[in-house]
Amino acid sequence: MTEKTIQAHAERPDPEHERDRQCMSRRQFLLAGGAMVTLAAVGLPGELMAAPLHALRASYPKVKIGSLSALKKGAPVNFNYPYPNVRNVLVKLGVRAGGGSGPERDIVAFNQQCPHMGGPLDGTYKDAHQALGPCPLHLTTFDLTRYGMVISGQATASLPQIVLEVQGDDIYAVGVQGLVYGYAAMTAKRA
Repeated sequence: MTEKTIQAHAERPDPEHERDRQCMSRRQFLLAGGAMVTLAAVGLPGELMAAPLHALRASYPKVKIGSLSALKKGAPVNFNYPYPNVRNVLVKLGVRAGGGSGPERDIVAFNQQCPHMGGPLDGTYKDAHQALGPCPLHLTTFDLTRYGMVISGQATASLPQIVLEVQGDDIYAVGVQGLVYGYAAMTAKRA
């Protein structure tokens, strides 16, 4: 045997003493980590299904904000709700929308302040894309067909959606789903 071979055998750990080690080998760590990630992803056997999550929704007095007969596709209508200084927009999108009201589920209303830093979204509705934005502060744009979800930009939260009820020809605002920028809770006091 050469001197290199003898040295390599001397540096190799003895398999008899391998099981006495107090720490994991890299391979054992990776296998255990992979098993834990798999269990977390699929859940433990017999574990009950988690309850669905629902967005924060605050109810307010019912206020008439428009009528079906006066609403035109793609023509936004501005209104204030639930407080005089909270600006919103009511739109007939022409396509079915998440949280939509009316016979075709295409009428939605959203707050017009970007949830990222409160930038004004007034006058930014784009009918071709059923979107609101971009916000003048950081260019966030929101999809009004998908509960006001962010399309692009800095915001990490969807636009607060105004909950609507339609009775005959009248459109009423009855609540807000989400938290309007500047309010710690949906009370008349700003944060």
